[in-house]
Amino acid sequence: MTILLTDAVIATMQGGYGLIAPGAVAIHQGRIAWVGPQDAIPAEFQGFPRHACGGRLLTPGLIDCHSHAIWAGTRAAEFEARLNGASYEQIARAGGGILSTVAATRAATEDDLVAAALPRLDQMIAGGATTIEVKSGYGLTIDDELKMLRAARALPRHRPVQVVTTHLAAHATPPEYRGRNAAYIAEVALPSLRAAHAEGLVDQVDAFCEGIAFSTTDLAPLFAEAQTLGLPVKLHAEQLTDQHGAAFAAAHGALSCDHVEYVGPDGVAAMAAAGTVAVLLPGAFYTLHETQMPPVAAFRSAGVAMAVATDLNPGTSPMASLPLAMNMACTLFRLTPEEALLGATVHAARALGLSDRGQIAAGQRADLCLWDASHPAELSYRIGGPKLATRIFGGRLDV
Repeated sequence: MTILLTDAVIATMQGGYGLIAPGAVAIHQGRIAWVGPQDAIPAEFQGFPRHACGGRLLTPGLIDCHSHAIWAGTRAAEFEARLNGASYEQIARAGGGILSTVAATRAATEDDLVAAALPRLDQMIAGGATTIEVKSGYGLTIDDELKMLRAARALPRHRPVQVVTTHLAAHATPPEYRGRNAAYIAEVALPSLRAAHAEGLVDQVDAFCEGIAFSTTDLAPLFAEAQTLGLPVKLHAEQLTDQHGAAFAAAHGALSCDHVEYVGPDGVAAMAAAGTVAVLLPGAFYTLHETQMPPVAAFRSAGVAMAVATDLNPGTSPMASLPLAMNMACTLFRLTPEEALLGATVHAARALGLSDRGQIAAGQRADLCLWDASHPAELSYRIGGPKLATRIFGGRLDV
């Protein structure tokens, strides 16, 4: 498709907001061919069919770099239990939390999982997402982890979105392996990773490093195998306590460390040295009534890039709106609106190892969002964000 978007307030996300107003964008064959001021459109693009933006805000398509969008069942009862005083750790140790979702997900078929995910996907798309990451981790058997990854791979056949799949078998220890983390890694996590890789189902590898989950010692064989298979790694790190997971992940060249509320100076320094992105997940912080904020000032000082994601999941962050996550990142973690938008575009792309999206620049994928707004700060200022007027995916207007 060939089109020229005109009369837009363009947040290119190059050097901050990188505003051009009024601006225009030429799109050809699914890529951005040119972007610049309205009065400087090159002759070669003047004849493109035009779409007038009416002074609205144009941003890169948003990128949700951390989600658990595939699952079955509900955890509404746990929400009520937490409000009655139970902690996340107490619920998990009693067999709830992740394991309750595991039981429902194991009982579901691949088609069931796809059908359950599509309404969530629609909410993510309505919030401007054009690329989303989807993790496994609620199957915890070889077959069920593969089932989840196949369901995630199926989503783009049903909706205009790109999906990055992440193997997260090391999410929790299932009841049949309780107290035997090393055996679970050897007998389930590693074989399921090899099978997923052989089937072309996995783009990256994640794990949950926490006192109620896995230690860095437990995870060393998994990260070594990921390296052997040529797969990048990331880590749920320092969400509830400082397990020094961020330093461990950074030593393995991790794309990102996610949550990181309790990361210490050693972890921040290691992430900075490795170029590892800090993925901030304010939805879980909000839902769990946490009080320890991630060390945003330390990340700024060290030059650690900060991404923002929904962490969409059934237990601790049941939300699918990136603009809402951006608002929470500003109000709860004190990010600036510019940092929040960079976190859902440029830095989110980096957290997924993607270099062809996240900015409005020549050669980038033509994944764009046109908002009923006139300034990019409105995406974080309005709770839930402004209305998405038009979504452009791969150069095609689909909303």
